[in-house]
Amino acid sequence: MSVPAALLVDPADNVATALGDLAPGERACGVVLGEGVARGHKLAVRPIAAGEAVIKLGFPIGRATRAIAAGAHVHSHNLATALGGEAAYRFEPTARPAAAAAEPTTFEGYVRADGRVATRNEVWVIPTVGCVARTAQKIAADGWSRHAGRIDGVHAFAHPFGCSQLGDDLAGTRAILAALAGHPNAAGVLLVGLGCESNQLDALIAEVDPARRPRIRVLRAQDSGDELAEGAALIDQLVEQAAAARRETVGLGRLVLGVKCGGSDGLSGLTANPLVGRMSDRVTAAGGAAILTEIPEIFGAEHVLMARAADRAVFDRAAALVNGFKRYFLDHGEPVSENPSPGNIAGGITTLEEKSLGAVQKAGRAALTDVIGYGGRATRPGLTLLEAPGNDAVSSTALAAAGATLILFTTGRGTPLGFPVPTVKIASNAALAARKPGWIDFNAGMVLESGQDQAAGALLARIAAIASGEQTAAERNDEREIAIWKRGVTL
Repeated sequence: MSVPAALLVDPADNVATALGDLAPGERACGVVLGEGVARGHKLAVRPIAAGEAVIKLGFPIGRATRAIAAGAHVHSHNLATALGGEAAYRFEPTARPAAAAAEPTTFEGYVRADGRVATRNEVWVIPTVGCVARTAQKIAADGWSRHAGRIDGVHAFAHPFGCSQLGDDLAGTRAILAALAGHPNAAGVLLVGLGCESNQLDALIAEVDPARRPRIRVLRAQDSGDELAEGAALIDQLVEQAAAARRETVGLGRLVLGVKCGGSDGLSGLTANPLVGRMSDRVTAAGGAAILTEIPEIFGAEHVLMARAADRAVFDRAAALVNGFKRYFLDHGEPVSENPSPGNIAGGITTLEEKSLGAVQKAGRAALTDVIGYGGRATRPGLTLLEAPGNDAVSSTALAAAGATLILFTTGRGTPLGFPVPTVKIASNAALAARKPGWIDFNAGMVLESGQDQAAGALLARIAAIASGEQTAAERNDEREIAIWKRGVTL
């Protein structure tokens, strides 16, 4: 199929998105450009009056700050956000179309004793506090050097927190680490404590799912004569247990998808994010779960999600979460619209409304069945909304802690970061995929050339392969990080 010069998504839209760099005098969407428009940026398809709403994806993305001629470039010089602070939301559920029947898809996963299915069979080394982060890394590296090939990996997840924290801030750190320790991809976990830290080992273990505790070993560094040797012996025990696991064929509904975008551009909301939305729909229609987070990056589009709330209680929790996050910004003297990032702006995204309307498409059309707090675990089929900020590392860590066994991460500009679970990097445009093959796992730019159906089939096949053990680019590059949301004072 031929690729047009620009894409107009909804008949109500008064702007289109350039699919390549356009020069003055070129024709796109029935108008002649009066100035150059870069790929991913917007052009007016009809005159827009000063103060008039600019419409993209069928919804307002802000207001024109001056009159805009047809064929003009529409960006931060003539478009501004219309977002305010907290809002009063009304429960107005909309009918959801029935999911289309699809051919059953399977993958080869590790079925755990609690019924959850893992995409990897690994041993994780988790420090309680930053003081023993390097110790944890040394233990993991030594363990993998001795056991490579017996399981899928031995990995340490260093972080700088766990001490000099108080109250909810400390509780958040503990909740994230406990949730990671209970993750199905971790066939075994070594918790490494120092001894004098605020995040005491016994309190941390008490928060781990009881069904997972037999797979946990503990090392208290201050009590050990040789913590590296003791850690090596404990790793040996965990690897012996983990090595007995074997993959078996399971349905797509046993997958838990985390969906995330980072380094977005003007094409993210047109190619990669809608494509990921189709993956969310396939998984949830099969009885599985999808998890959406980045709460500040749904501001301006929250109504799209709330209209899909399964019931009034879920709606009320979603509204409280969104308004609570807005209040978090306002209490720190910051506007709720202090987004998009410089990279987003360079890529063509002008306002937070525009970014959010593109971002929420990763959630597809599934019912919103649950809302959970930071450090919480997703337990219901369907779509779960998770409390976490937009920061890539913090929110992706929260997705893994919530139980995501695979993360679909869309990007228009690229990033090498990887996280505790396989993280599939999906480029919004073919140029990025070609330029950074060492980072990117899938080119969603093919949507523009081959159509949504063919691209969706290709991505679903790639997801099944990765869930079955094929490494992502981040895994091949040994990019595995966690980041914890620091919200309180530091002693």
